[in-house]
Amino acid sequence: MSMAGHDLSLSIGENYLAFSRHAARGRSRAYEVLAAEVATDPVVLGFLASLPAAKRQPNLVFAAAWYLLGHPPDIGSLRAAVTGRGPELTAVIQARRTQTNEPARCACLLPALAQLPAPLALLEVGASAGLTLLPDRYSYAYPGHPLIAGTDPRAPVLRCAARGPVPLPRHVPEVCWRAGLDLNPLDVASDADMRWLECLLWPGETGRQRRLADAIAAARRDPPPVHRGDLLTDLPALARQAPPEATLVIYHSAVLGYLSEAGRHQFAATAGGLAAVWLANEPAATLDLAVTGSDAAFQLVRDGREVLAITDPHGTWLRWLS
Repeated sequence: MSMAGHDLSLSIGENYLAFSRHAARGRSRAYEVLAAEVATDPVVLGFLASLPAAKRQPNLVFAAAWYLLGHPPDIGSLRAAVTGRGPELTAVIQARRTQTNEPARCACLLPALAQLPAPLALLEVGASAGLTLLPDRYSYAYPGHPLIAGTDPRAPVLRCAARGPVPLPRHVPEVCWRAGLDLNPLDVASDADMRWLECLLWPGETGRQRRLADAIAAARRDPPPVHRGDLLTDLPALARQAPPEATLVIYHSAVLGYLSEAGRHQFAATAGGLAAVWLANEPAATLDLAVTGSDAAFQLVRDGREVLAITDPHGTWLRWLS
């Protein structure tokens, strides 16, 4: 596995069938059906075979078709785009990346962040448009726990089912500095970039479109800085810009799958060598540590050693372990 959602040991059709059965099932009926149909469609499979391997993953192809067509694709409209607008579709796929920026992931990070000495300096790698650089601005609703109010009353309320002995705070943590690092940052002021983020959502998932729109509005009121750079080479220089009196937190979600195994080890050595707390919210397959849980779930790991929680990839639930 060298890229998120795409196993190079499988054929194109097998990858789409795996996406249908394991990623989309239970989340998006439309994409579950579409991916299964693509897996046996010779026209679409032929088009996918013409793309570089890194550009064949379902998330990217379906989002690019949505961006081009103006609506989520089904097999008929996807086949029509492939046959009638193939060069345009290819251009979108080549120009864009899967940069899902789900703000609800902050609800899984919050308990770990709130345990750290304030103030915090947040440094997110793979930050996309920076929407998960704003955990202090959002408000949080965990069932059975009082509402945790964020600093921006107009920012969305993130709802998350907390299971186990989750150390839920009474207040959001104080953040004195924040910065993102991304190979291809998205600009929250760009309507085209924000439309791409919308196209990366999956049809049928309730609440995500409204939450994304509200998070974009919050970010536009005071945009977090996201710097163009490579996490393998540019992280230390950016980390040195953090205020020395703050607790530096380096964190990421769904990023390590885009690195080779050697790249993941290199990044772990870099992050672990900095004077920072390192939080990884990633699929188990991309981490050296693993605990029993759903194959579709993420693990929240501190400093490369301690598994704190099992989390939902889109932030709707977490199960605390430690």
